[in-house]
Amino acid sequence: MKLNDLMQRVDELIQLGQTVLATEYQSSHFQFVEPIKFQSFRSASLSFLLNSFGKDHPYYVEFDRLVTQSGPDYVKDGLGILQAAHDEMAGGWALNVKSIISAEVFADFIDMASYLLQEGYKDAAAVMVGSILEEHLRQLCRKAGIDIEKVRTDGSKEPRKADSLNADLVKQGVYYLLDLKNVTAWLDLRNDAAHGRYDKYTKEQVDIMARGVTEFIARVIV
Repeated sequence: MKLNDLMQRVDELIQLGQTVLATEYQSSHFQFVEPIKFQSFRSASLSFLLNSFGKDHPYYVEFDRLVTQSGPDYVKDGLGILQAAHDEMAGGWALNVKSIISAEVFADFIDMASYLLQEGYKDAAAVMVGSILEEHLRQLCRKAGIDIEKVRTDGSKEPRKADSLNADLVKQGVYYLLDLKNVTAWLDLRNDAAHGRYDKYTKEQVDIMARGVTEFIARVIV
C-alpha cells in the first residue's frame, strides 16, 4: 500500500466520523449518536491506526482509550486523533509512513524491472529485482536489530550476505519458513543472473520473481 492510499483512507475515516456526528440525538437529557454507525467508525479507525502506526503508538492507544461510547464528544475525540495522524502522514514524520515511502521507491524500481522484462532484458531485470529484495532485507534487519555487517579478523567490517540475513529474519520471527524458501529461491535466481548463468532461468521465472518480491515487500513492511 502506498502513502497516497493511506492518506485517502484516513480522509475516508474522518468523513465517516463526521457522518456519525450528523446522527446526533438527545435522550434523557444526554446526547448520543447512532450506535451501529459509531461502532463501525471505532472499529475501522482502530484497524487503520493499528496497521499504520502499531499497537503501542499513542494514536492507537489514545483512540482505544477515549473513543469508547456512542456520544458526540467521543466521536470528536476520535476525529481529533485521526486528523493528527493525517497531518503526521502528510508531513512524512511517522516512522511506519516513512517505510511506506520507501516501499513506493521500491515499487518504482520494480516498475523499471518490469519494463526491462517486457523489452526482453530478462537478465538485467533479474539483477534489479534481486537488488531491491536484498535492500529490503537489510532494512528489515535494521528494524529488528539484526547486524547487517560482520567484523573481519583485522577489525574492519563487510556486509553480510543476503542468505544469512534471510535466515536471521526468520529466527527473529519477522517472517516464516515459506517466505524464507521464496526469498532463497529469488536470491539464487539473482545470483545466476549476476554471474552470467543466463540459461539457468527463463523470462517467465523472472516475471514470477518480480511479482513475488513486490507482494513480499508490500506485506512484510519495514
